[in-house]
Amino acid sequence: MLFHVHMDVNLPPDLDPAQRDDMVTREKAYCQELQRAGKWPHIWRIVGEYANYSVFDVDTNDELHQILSGLPLFPYMDITVTPLAVHPSDLRG
Repeated sequence: MLFHVHMDVNLPPDLDPAQRDDMVTREKAYCQELQRAGKWPHIWRIVGEYANYSVFDVDTNDELHQILSGLPLFPYMDITVTPLAVHPSDLRG
């Protein structure tokens, strides 16, 4: 199952810099682990924002929820999830 996910990160300005650096480091490692596993095949930065558009390839809605809620930055994110389906004009479909 494919999902388009928009993640907008809103870190508090008064967040301890060491805590911020630790969360960002853990976030990157988690993201790259999921990419290697094929669960997070696409991630794009949105220019000028601390946000991204991503595509997830998971087996269930629950798996996606587990992945997203496991993100170290999850408590500071606004997330929008859109399920995707194959388009009839897609040459690969």
